[in-house]
Amino acid sequence: MQRKLEPEVMDTWEDAVEYDSMDFAEVNSAFAVRAAEIGPTDGLVLDAGTGTARIPILMANMRQGWRIIGIDLSKNMLLVGARNVETAKLAERVELQFVDAKKLPYVDHHFDMVVSNSIVHHIPDPLLFLREVGRVLKPGGALLIRDLLRPVDEKSLNALVATIGPEYDEHQKALFRDSLHASFTIDEVYSLSKTAGLAEVRVYQSSDRHWTLERSYGT
Repeated sequence: MQRKLEPEVMDTWEDAVEYDSMDFAEVNSAFAVRAAEIGPTDGLVLDAGTGTARIPILMANMRQGWRIIGIDLSKNMLLVGARNVETAKLAERVELQFVDAKKLPYVDHHFDMVVSNSIVHHIPDPLLFLREVGRVLKPGGALLIRDLLRPVDEKSLNALVATIGPEYDEHQKALFRDSLHASFTIDEVYSLSKTAGLAEVRVYQSSDRHWTLERSYGT
C-alpha cells in the first residue's frame, strides 16, 4: 500500500480539543516509560511534535532532573498544552514553543535527548526532521522516535481501524485511518535513519501498529 499524505498541522481549536480528549493514556505512558529507561538521569530533552503536552508531563513526573522543551507547529495544540502543563504544576520544567521540527532554531549538540511520538507521519519529507534531530543531539545523546506503522494492504488497515473501540466516533476513526495511510514501513524508517546519518540506532516494530527508532544515552 502506497503512502498517502495527510495535513501536516492540525491547527483549529476544535481539532486540538478533540485530540486532547482522545484516550492515548496507555500509549503515552508506554512511550514515557521507555524514554525514562533509555534516557539520561538529568538533562535537557526536546519533544518534537508535543501536541497538547501529555507526554512531557508524564516524562517530567518520572524524571525530576529533566527539563523539557516541547515544540509544535499548531498554536492551538500548544494553547491546550500550556493549560495542561499549568494544571500539572510543571511550568518551571516543561516549556512549550512554536517551532517547526524541520527547521530547529537550536545550536548544534544542544540536547541530551530528543523524543518524538507520532510526528513523522505528518511530515511530507521526514528526512529534513531526522537530519535536524541528528544536528541538535549531543554526541551520545538518547533518541526515541515512535510512530504508526503503515499496513501492507487495505484489508490490514481496515482490521486495525476496527480494533480502536466504541469510544471513538466516526470522525476519530477516519483520522486514525488517514494517519495509517500517511505512515511509514520499518524498511522505510531504517533507510531514512541511515540517510540522515543517525548512528547506532535500533529500528523495530514495537506493537501491532507502531515502529520505534531508539538509541540509549551514552551509546
